[in-house]
Amino acid sequence: MDFPSIIIYVVPMLAVWASFGFVWFTRPKNNDNIKLLLAFSGAFLLALTFFELLPEVYVGHDPKTIAFFILGGILLQIFLEFFSKGAEHGHVHLHVKKNKFPVLLFISLSVHALVEGVPIYGNDSILYGIIIHKIPIAVILSIFLLNSKIKLSNTLMFIGAFSLMTPLGSYLSTTPWVERYGYLFNSLAIGVFFHISTIILFESAQGHAFNLRKLVVIILGIGIAYLV
Repeated sequence: MDFPSIIIYVVPMLAVWASFGFVWFTRPKNNDNIKLLLAFSGAFLLALTFFELLPEVYVGHDPKTIAFFILGGILLQIFLEFFSKGAEHGHVHLHVKKNKFPVLLFISLSVHALVEGVPIYGNDSILYGIIIHKIPIAVILSIFLLNSKIKLSNTLMFIGAFSLMTPLGSYLSTTPWVERYGYLFNSLAIGVFFHISTIILFESAQGHAFNLRKLVVIILGIGIAYLV
C-alpha cells in the first residue's frame, strides 16, 4: 500500500475523531459558526460534484442509465433520512433511550458514509470534499451523542465504527466487482451528494432571509472547488 492510499483510508477516520475530540474538549455553544462551515461544505461538495464527478461518469456510458442511478442515489438518501432524521446535513432530532445504542441512526449514517467513500479512490478533489463535508456533520453528531443519555462507551463505539465506513467504501471500490461497475456506484454517490448539498444550501437560507456571511462562504466554497 503506497502512501497516497494510506491517506485515503486514514484521513476520513481522523476527520471524524478530530471533530469528536474538538466537541469533547470545547463543548461548543455557537451554532452559527457550525452552520457557516456546513454551508461552505455543502457548496464545496456540490461544486466538486459538478466539476469532477458528473462530467466523468457520463463518458462512454449510456446517459439514461447514469441518470437512473443518480436519481436512485437521491431516493436512497431520502429513504435513509427517515431513520437518520437529517443527521447527514446537520440535523439530529431523535429521542434516544438511556444507555441504548441508536441502531437506526448508525445504520443510515453508515450506508451514507459507505456510498460517499466509493468515488474517493483515485480522486483527490473528492477526498477534500468528503473531508470538508464530514467535519461539520461529525461535530453536530458528536454534540448530539455527548448531550444524549447514551453511555460514553456506546458513544465511542458509534464514533469508532462510523469513522470506518467511508474508508471501507473506498476499499470496496478497489475490489474487482465494484471496480467493474464503478461508474454506477459513482452515479449513486452523485445522487446522494446532490441531495445532501442542496438541502444544506436551502436550509442555509432560513426564512429566505438574506445572510451576507452565508452567501460569502457559499461563493467561497464554489470558488475553491473550481480551483482544486
